[in-house]
Amino acid sequence: MNNEMISELYSIGLIPVIKIEDPADAVPLAKALIDGGLPAAEITFRTACAAEAIKNITEAYPEMLVGAGTVLTTEQVDAAIAAGSKFLVSPGLNPKVTSYALSKGVPMLPGCSNPSDVEAAIELGLTTVKFFPAEAAGGLKMLKAMAAPYGNLTFMPTGGISADNLLEYLKFNKIVACGGSFMVKDDLVKEKKWDEITALTRNAVKTILGLEFVHMGINTENAEEAMKSAKLFELMFGMPIRETSKSVFAGEAFEFMCGKGPGRCGHIAIRTNFVDRAMAYFKRLGFEFDESSVTFDAKTGKPKFAYFKDEVAGFMIHLVQK
Repeated sequence: MNNEMISELYSIGLIPVIKIEDPADAVPLAKALIDGGLPAAEITFRTACAAEAIKNITEAYPEMLVGAGTVLTTEQVDAAIAAGSKFLVSPGLNPKVTSYALSKGVPMLPGCSNPSDVEAAIELGLTTVKFFPAEAAGGLKMLKAMAAPYGNLTFMPTGGISADNLLEYLKFNKIVACGGSFMVKDDLVKEKKWDEITALTRNAVKTILGLEFVHMGINTENAEEAMKSAKLFELMFGMPIRETSKSVFAGEAFEFMCGKGPGRCGHIAIRTNFVDRAMAYFKRLGFEFDESSVTFDAKTGKPKFAYFKDEVAGFMIHLVQK
């Protein structure tokens, strides 16, 4: 299995599963997804123009992570690869088709819904599979029970994933990404409602990242000035004062540093559901991070804290894990 591709799937978190009936819709649809913050798509071979649609997208946006779904035959494997697919997905596990895809050097995620499927996938050398149909097969409760005996196996659940249950799935550490069509429903594509697809996609990204303001850290000259500033906020707003070794808090929203802290004026803390996915999201938008500032969770090995590289209006900004 291509670990780099799986890492890319993870960093995006949600892979739009799309049925395209008119290949002319492929490029504007891809742009709508990119504008919404999800540069990825699984184009299903449920229509005759799937390969053409994949080719149109990969030529227009070569940086986009595009895969082929509902791949049922070796002929479809060849067509998907020729069109530029970077990964392949099937609803079930066909050993012949899966082995053929793997022999071509393209990652394949066959659908598994029970332990027998999982063990067949492991026998083929797979480390990531699709869990399908996710909700109909028992949902997250079933997936957690099934995943328990297979320590190194990860999953991409698809089928019944919605804006309401997306985050719950992604918080399970055996899930690399979810496949979903709720932001690219057939009627939206047929009616070419690109702006609506972008809005739904943007809301899905917002749900995944869960970015929230935590506090503003304001630099002061010394501990005396920090305490004086905090007391003013206490008098004005009734914010309780809390002292630390390096600062004085007024409530939870304002931190007055006892001297020069990060940033010319101070720093701003932003909380997120996934520091690593948030970092990947902002990097795709052209932002950089101070890699020396990144700290990792001892248990999961994933980033839990990171500063952006550049100041904004004199403030450094850091992400922190919820």
